[in-house]
Amino acid sequence: MTPPPAFLTGFALSAGLIVAIGSQNAFVLRQGLRREHVAPIVAFCALADLALIAAGVAGLGAALGRRPGLVPLLAVGGAAFLGWYGLAALRRALRPDALRADRAGTALPLGAALAQVAAFTFLNPHVYLDTVLLVGSVGAAQPAGAQGSFVAGAGLASAAWFAALGFGARLLAPLFARPLAWRLLDLAVGATMLLLAAGLLRHAAALA
Repeated sequence: MTPPPAFLTGFALSAGLIVAIGSQNAFVLRQGLRREHVAPIVAFCALADLALIAAGVAGLGAALGRRPGLVPLLAVGGAAFLGWYGLAALRRALRPDALRADRAGTALPLGAALAQVAAFTFLNPHVYLDTVLLVGSVGAAQPAGAQGSFVAGAGLASAAWFAALGFGARLLAPLFARPLAWRLLDLAVGATMLLLAAGLLRHAAALA
């Protein structure tokens, strides 16, 4: 049975937007490599995306579009969080004791891990621009009765990506048995977070 066109449109659009290097994806990958709380984190990311997509299709995207002043505030808040996390990752890379293969850093409690992934998700203004505004507007333009199929397709693409990223990361476990690999990962994550923070600040300044 061929999926409805709206389902395929939602799946393709969501997949094209989500498969990119970003703070949320980097966090899911790192937790997958550490094998810490992978299922709850993957479930949170997938459900958060589904809720944002559904909200956008239901009209939240149009509401945010009428209040552009919220975007710079979201950008500044997101930049502050990304800057803090980036510096924390760089500190981990500079502390060999925290990079032993059997520990790879102190384990995060489940609550702390979910709080961090929630911040990566909701303090990123691009999630509102892409997931809510863009995906929501495309979904809202679907024919009557097809919007549910669009949301299902977009949500499935998101869930498949986060599951592959979180649970597939363990295939890289032999590589990350070396402390040097953790050091390089944290250096890459830290640099990525700081670059993203700088980009958000430039975005906020351009909109101010």
